[in-house]
Amino acid sequence: MKFLIFLGTVRDSSPPNPPRLGLRIARACVAQLHQGDISAELIDPLDFDLGLIFKPHFAYAQGKAPAQLQALADKIAAADGYVMVSPEYNHSLSPALAHLLNHFGSSLFSYKPSVIVTYSAGQWGGVRAAVGMRSFLSELGCLPVSAMIHIPMAHEVLAEDGNFLEPVDVERWISYFARAFTQLTWWASAAQNQRNAIDPHKQVPAFKRDPSQRNSPSRDSE
Repeated sequence: MKFLIFLGTVRDSSPPNPPRLGLRIARACVAQLHQGDISAELIDPLDFDLGLIFKPHFAYAQGKAPAQLQALADKIAAADGYVMVSPEYNHSLSPALAHLLNHFGSSLFSYKPSVIVTYSAGQWGGVRAAVGMRSFLSELGCLPVSAMIHIPMAHEVLAEDGNFLEPVDVERWISYFARAFTQLTWWASAAQNQRNAIDPHKQVPAFKRDPSQRNSPSRDSE
């Protein structure tokens, strides 16, 4: 199975200190998930030039999307699940993460699971951001599993390379990550088997023409 780990930060300077704290968490997620026949790839928003004018992937004519955007769209479509790593901004998810994900239609994410991972340099671990992330990811169609990962004082838990720092209880942290990732891989396997048996996109076509496709039937349409 293939998983994408989305990093939800583009800040590359101090403050905060240390800079790019989220990269440690994302690397830890890759290390904990990328095992055996499971592959995990880190998606860093700094690797993408999304421009100043917002134009999502689905707004381009077929075959006309920028190469970077198309490559990521293909990866999202091919993935079996997602890990969303976010700090907390005003009690909500990272604008950088929302901006990146909003470039792609929900049909690419749909019928697959996700895991919410939040962090902070303070005591709360970004937990309040997770509340809104549940709704956001559900609307994308990649339903978040019940177990989440929250990492307070993240700079005291993880090194820059994503390894755990001493004197934290490494076994407990590995078990903590494993609870969420076991749910992720279980649901991803079940969803993969069902998608192979029945194509959900043929049963429930994606809305790709205009927003009115989402409207409930009205008397005017009778």
